[in-house]
Amino acid sequence: MKRARADAVFAALADPTRRQVIRALSQQGAATATGLAAALPVTRQAVTKHLSALADAGLVTATRRGREKVYQISPQPLTAAVSWMADLGARWDERLAALRDHVASTRGKR
Repeated sequence: MKRARADAVFAALADPTRRQVIRALSQQGAATATGLAAALPVTRQAVTKHLSALADAGLVTATRRGREKVYQISPQPLTAAVSWMADLGARWDERLAALRDHVASTRGKR
């Protein structure tokens, strides 16, 4: 995952309202800003701004249906972020295992 893309995904997901929008879209499927605002404690205009930030990060896509935009989750950036975190976690696991082995070997020499 490219660093700029990862930064955009994590920055977008740092906001709790945006996470609520993602959660709502994952539970109900595609929705309009008006439909999402009905289930959230913010205005439709606020939801539209949050959807714009999520779209900029590649986390949602919009399609036009008549006069409305319908938003849905774009899972690829989330999948890439999870993969990046798993890779980072695996590298830390390796480092911690090496440290554990080192500590265990120095205890035996005392």
